[in-house]
Amino acid sequence: QLVESGGRGVQPGDSLRLSCAASGRAFSSYFMAWFRQAPGKERIFVAAVHRSGGHTAYDESVKGRFTISRDNAQNMVYLQMNSLQPEDTAVYYCAAGRDWSMDQSFYTYWGQGTQVTVSS
Repeated sequence: QLVESGGRGVQPGDSLRLSCAASGRAFSSYFMAWFRQAPGKERIFVAAVHRSGGHTAYDESVKGRFTISRDNAQNMVYLQMNSLQPEDTAVYYCAAGRDWSMDQSFYTYWGQGTQVTVSS
């Protein structure tokens, strides 16, 4: 089970950290990722982190602004988001999968999502 938290309304330029708590003992065996879905649009890849946390990948739209990390001892995944812009407004989903991919079809477990709204 994956449970996201941390989403809220912020202003352009603000920072926000999303958290994802995972249950189960096999957390470190999963690749973890964040996806987002803006109103009226498809869900898209944001960032992924390797099982060990030593390798990450980002969509070009967030590279340099967002940072994904994980704490395998705490079964947690984080998404630090800086310099937020209105186009970052979306529901953000945490996902777990057995394959390293930016394709959401490779991810087996999903959280319920947390809303991030960036508006002045």
